[in-house]
Amino acid sequence: MMTRLLRSLLPILVLLACAGAPGRALAHAALNNATPPDGSVLAAAPKQIELVFSEPVSPLALRLIGPDGTARNLGRFVLKDRTVMIEAPAALPGGTHVLSWRVVSEDGHPVGGSVVFSIGAPSGAAPDLGEQADSGVRTLVWLSRFGLYLGLFLGCGAAASRAWIGPLAGGARRFAAAMMGLGLVCLPIALGAQGLDALGASIAAVFQPAVWRAAAATSYLWTILIAAMALACALIGLSQPGVRAAVTGLLSVLLVGLALASSGHASAAQPQWLMRPAVFLHASAIALWVGALLPLALALRGENGRSVLRRFSGRIAWIVAALLLSGLVLACVQVERPAALLATAYGRVLLAKLALAAIAFALAGFNRWSLTRRVEAGDIPAGRAMGRVIAVELAVLVAVLGIVALWRFTPPPRAMAMVQAQPASVHIHTLPAMADVTVTPGRAGPVTVTVVLMDGEFGPLPARELTLSFSNPAAGIEPIERPARLGPDGIWRTEAFSLPVPGRWHVELEILISDFEMRRIGDAIVLRP
Repeated sequence: MMTRLLRSLLPILVLLACAGAPGRALAHAALNNATPPDGSVLAAAPKQIELVFSEPVSPLALRLIGPDGTARNLGRFVLKDRTVMIEAPAALPGGTHVLSWRVVSEDGHPVGGSVVFSIGAPSGAAPDLGEQADSGVRTLVWLSRFGLYLGLFLGCGAAASRAWIGPLAGGARRFAAAMMGLGLVCLPIALGAQGLDALGASIAAVFQPAVWRAAAATSYLWTILIAAMALACALIGLSQPGVRAAVTGLLSVLLVGLALASSGHASAAQPQWLMRPAVFLHASAIALWVGALLPLALALRGENGRSVLRRFSGRIAWIVAALLLSGLVLACVQVERPAALLATAYGRVLLAKLALAAIAFALAGFNRWSLTRRVEAGDIPAGRAMGRVIAVELAVLVAVLGIVALWRFTPPPRAMAMVQAQPASVHIHTLPAMADVTVTPGRAGPVTVTVVLMDGEFGPLPARELTLSFSNPAAGIEPIERPARLGPDGIWRTEAFSLPVPGRWHVELEILISDFEMRRIGDAIVLRP
């Protein structure tokens, strides 16, 4: 009965892991373009501010800080695909303004930034945005996630161990209940910390309704809800006898996998059909391994210790194989290139995790190949030694969970590469001619520039020649001119540009219509470092 039930539940949960959270999430969102452009000086106040992102986003906080430091919350905006169109306040004074934006990308993580523009002339100094990062909130985010991981992996994992290594001893049962209780306590704390982080607010704002609304707007809410079900299921299983205890324990571990596959960096990566099941399998395997260690160590002190060890040794190899295979898939997709292991914070966290995991595997290997046969043969000192080694192994794996919680603050190289590859673009709008200019990638270095020419009514603009010119007066770079070629798709292109520095560039288009007509139009475009 138990086997048939689990076989029916497993494919359902795997499918939910693939589809339970938003499916289009690719990476952290990045600001591709802004109107007015960052650093621009306008003759008159804008009626509308536009932010164009690399993927669809949900605004969490939009503030306009004026030259005198007064901040206004901007609540009137329209979302159109990847563009946030914000209604600007009326009668903005002259001087420098800062639009501070904070949005949530589809992987559930908040992203923030600012756009600076001036009306009339720049102020003496840019408005002060104040403290943008609260170290207390970051600490709370880490602690709450670490505590939640302990509840999920040690609590639910221990409950699931009843299905594959045997009943829980009294001490193991109390420890599992304590870990589950810790996880339940951390659930609301983790959700509140997510809201604070999403809005960039301080801990003092935790009781404000806006904080909880912001948390609920992220995909992390799915993780919290499913984790709550996992912990509740595991707690119920502790009081159940026999087969029902085993079924509820294993179900709780499957829910652990589903919870972690519902949000986060890895689950948001492409291809979704591979990454979400990989996160699901990786998290479930970790829970089965880590959660069984303390029950095993305590069982070795009793009369049935050898039978428990025999069942553990016969099945752990399959769990570790699933753990390693899914972990390899996740690492390859997230890191992409070996150099990123040292060059990025995400890679360094991964190396720390792998180093500690290697220690845990070495301890597990010592137990398996040096002590297991002796314990099964009735060697009491070997059993005591194995218990001590398991305790160290468990401590190392707890440290691994603490390190994994740091990944919340480190976007993976995959996401960073996608952000860097995003183009920069500008729409040049004049009465005689218009153009959509796109620079790919939108950062300093070798770039490809594409131009779509239009007349004043957005119709095609026939041209015989097009010459592009990029200059950066702030960096002392005079105009760099290159001719563009018209492709069969009606788009002008040139790949001969190398724009050496980031910042605000002035682009000018010289459009030859005929031997007697030429039009020049231009605007600013901002390149990332």
